[in-house]
Amino acid sequence: MLENKYKHLYEARLESIAKKIYITPNAITGTGLFITIIASVTLAHDLFWGGILVLAAGFFDMLDGAVARAHDKSTEFGAFLDSVLDRYSDALIFLGFTAYFFKVQSTTGIWLSLATMVGALLISYTRARAEGLGRECKVGIMERPERVMLLAFAAITGWVQPIMGILFILTHGTAMQRIYHVWKVMKK
Repeated sequence: MLENKYKHLYEARLESIAKKIYITPNAITGTGLFITIIASVTLAHDLFWGGILVLAAGFFDMLDGAVARAHDKSTEFGAFLDSVLDRYSDALIFLGFTAYFFKVQSTTGIWLSLATMVGALLISYTRARAEGLGRECKVGIMERPERVMLLAFAAITGWVQPIMGILFILTHGTAMQRIYHVWKVMKK
């Protein structure tokens, strides 16, 4: 949602950066996952720096596609790889928060983090499954860029549990919204 609404604000800058990069898009995707692994481990010990690393990984997630387009290297496999590694990244970030909640002995936080991870993965799955059935499914307010921004904000500010609660509602709400959307489209 935010990506479509505010893309014009950063697209030109990202494109100019992408034109100067001569690393393969898939290597950038892999680097983003590597940064996410470090972010996940860091979140358990230092929320602030973990949040900064989540933002850095999010930047690489935007950059890989921009580099592919700038150098005319977009491939179906690259799109597939990006989607799969994004799911790994989503899970790793939530597992980092789960480790943090375990460290501070917050049972509520642990369950909230794991349940929100399920919601985040269902957002992606509902869209992929709908598209596999030949239906478009881009409805909902909690796309990946919004999740990454909110999770980074939660870590940097330390407001982890309240924001995780909000994310729980929004991720599952978005998944339900997509289920309803596909039901309506297929009912016609």
